[in-house]
Amino acid sequence: MSQPAFPARLAEAVARYRAEVAGPREHLSLLRWQMAEHHALDSRACFPGHVTTSAYVLSPDHARILLIDHVVIGRWLQPGGHWEEAESFHASAAREALEETGVQGLWLHPWHQGTDLPFVIDSHDVPGKPARGEPAHVHHDLQYLFLADPAAPLVAQTEEVHAAAWKPLAELADIAPLGLARIHTLTPPG
Repeated sequence: MSQPAFPARLAEAVARYRAEVAGPREHLSLLRWQMAEHHALDSRACFPGHVTTSAYVLSPDHARILLIDHVVIGRWLQPGGHWEEAESFHASAAREALEETGVQGLWLHPWHQGTDLPFVIDSHDVPGKPARGEPAHVHHDLQYLFLADPAAPLVAQTEEVHAAAWKPLAELADIAPLGLARIHTLTPPG
């Protein structure tokens, strides 16, 4: 059986997120407008915004989070990147985490119940890259929770990442406050 087209998959993920997860101020107005206008949100050449995926990789006790020191942005962030075709949005986020950190033994957090429901959808402004003819734009980031063993070795992808490291969960306060608040509501599995 073939996969539904990207727009249908995105529409389902956004509708479920808004119905089951989103807070009262999470309208996702730009994303929903772009979807209604049939923008090619799976293309990084789509402006004013396009889809990215990222991963909150937690230690099993939820005390630590895997972060990357991003070369271009110059700060610590959760691993992630532009959408590339994958069987699911969470598979795309997992691939980004593996590519950027080398983390092994990654598994989808039980919160997702094996589904593609995003933990957070964060639409945020990013600077353009004039050398590429790219204006400032928006990343509609579908964020997923994963678990991994912090004792496993990491290998940073040096083209995009200065370093990958396990940090105290509190480090998310300045990076992803909504994600951090939601993580604090979870009970560690097991």
